[in-house]
Amino acid sequence: MNRNVLALAYLGDAVYEIFIREYLMHKNIEKVNDLQKEATKYVSAKGQEKYLLDMIENNFLEEDELAIVRRGKNHKSTKHPKNTDIMTYKNATGLETLLGALYLENKMERVSEIMDYILREN
Repeated sequence: MNRNVLALAYLGDAVYEIFIREYLMHKNIEKVNDLQKEATKYVSAKGQEKYLLDMIENNFLEEDELAIVRRGKNHKSTKHPKNTDIMTYKNATGLETLLGALYLENKMERVSEIMDYILREN
């Protein structure tokens, strides 16, 4: 798939966010402030980077998926992250790019596997 990387990351961010929110709702957290606080652990660039690096370290991603992640990480961006360093931001963008690409390819089973990996209880 040869789509704009930032457009894929934009979509992937939304896919990621809906999985996180659904997961938290199933944990029966009632207060919106508590939901937001809990979501930050997953949705922040630091959280996304942590999960991506863990998947890479444990050989969870396929070669074609790693290529998509690299495209997302290596994309030249004029945007400067506000709350994190550039490498953390690029890694988070790589994960979002992968999720966006898989979603557009209608590979929802794989999206679910990745999100299950991220959301697994430790």
